[in-house]
Order: sequence, then structure tokens, then C-alpha cells
Amino acid sequence: MKYTEYVTNVVDRLPRGYVFTCANIMEEVKGKEAVVKALNRLAASGRIVKLAKGRYYKPVQSPFGELEPDQYQVVKDLLEWCGKVIGYLTGLSIYNSLGLTTQIGRNEIRSSFQRGRYIISFVKQKNRITRENIPLLQLLDSLRCIKKIPDSSVQDSCRILQNLISDLSEKEQKTMVRLAMKYPPSTRALQGAILCDIGRDEITAKLKKSLNPLTSYTIPGVSEILSYAPEWSIK
Repeated sequence: MKYTEYVTNVVDRLPRGYVFTCANIMEEVKGKEAVVKALNRLAASGRIVKLAKGRYYKPVQSPFGELEPDQYQVVKDLLEWCGKVIGYLTGLSIYNSLGLTTQIGRNEIRSSFQRGRYIISFVKQKNRITRENIPLLQLLDSLRCIKKIPDSSVQDSCRILQNLISDLSEKEQKTMVRLAMKYPPSTRALQGAILCDIGRDEITAKLKKSLNPLTSYTIPGVSEILSYAPEWSIK
């Protein structure tokens, strides 16, 4: 079987919207250059779309035209490497899945760049990233940026985050406190106020001790939602 025919058959079996590379094709084809040429021919013919260097996908067809892959598919190579988690979606990408800006939390950051319709930027994450703590890091990121969440007031965002934190297990809440130690003081103060408001003040001692008692934090509207906001110097 010719390389082009083999590559075409493999691509035809891949689901639409799935981003793939030469590595997904080369089980039987030894020459990478031959695979790249075959994929570029398929892209030129319109059967697949080239997303970035060495990355392709079969577009999903809709009544409004071709759709790009979802955010995870677009950036998955930036989130995992050799089976290890190295990043996670954060920022506007978790506030609004249709937003045009995607942020990725990484231990090591790099310059922003565009891939497809997304502008991808990186946010420094000082905690070790694991599959288990990604949801907790996303909550902490949301607390840190609560004043910047689009299409939502600070009060509404605070209520939602309070409910999400309340639904966590005791172990997860304690882990979140530990992770918060590497976040700004205002984030730790907001988390402490939320935990106290949901009756979990017994696990906030570490948060309180980490804060300067002479410093106050301006987060407009939070004191209307959290009765413990003044005790955490939030105004």
C-alpha cells in the first residue's frame, strides 16, 4: 500500500475535531517525511485542516460551516507530556468556554501565541500540578481573578464559588488551603472568609496566620455576600 493511501485510511478513521500529529500515523510508515507530505496533500485538498506546525484535524461540519476543535483538543499538547500533567486550562477559558482567549496554568511559562482562533497565554502556577488538584487550582485561580470574571458581578461569582467550595470534601478543602499558600494574600483572605461562612473556620488557621493583620483587601461587593469578610480585612 502506498504511503498516501495508508495515511488517508488512518485519517479517515479518526474522529472529527480530534487533533492529531504524525505520531498518530506512523505505526506502519517508517519515513516521517513521507507522512508529512501525505498530510500536507490532504490539507491542500481540504480533507483536513492544518492547525499548527505538525498538528492537523478533520473539521466538524455544521449548518454554519466548519467548526474548529474544542479548546482541549487545541491545547492538549500543552497540558500533558509523555502521560504527565504539565498544565491545565484556567482564566477566561474556564469562565466562558466560547471566549477567544485561553489561559493555561503551567509551572514553566512561555510567550503567548495564536493557534487557530485562540490566543494562548500562560499563567505561572507555583504549586505542583496533578490531575487531582487541577479542579482546586481552577477554583483558586477564580478567587484570585474574581474581579475580572466577565459577564458576572463579583457578588454572583462569589456565591457560585462559595457553593462550589462548600460541595468539596473535607480533604479537598484542606488541600485547597495548602495550595492557597502559594497564591496572593487577597486570594487567601477571600478563601478564608468563604470557608468561615460555610462553617469550616477550624481549617482556616494557616490562612489567617499567613496574612498581615495590618493589610486590607478591596474586593467590592464581597462583604454583601460573606458575613466574615470584615474579619478577613476584606472591604
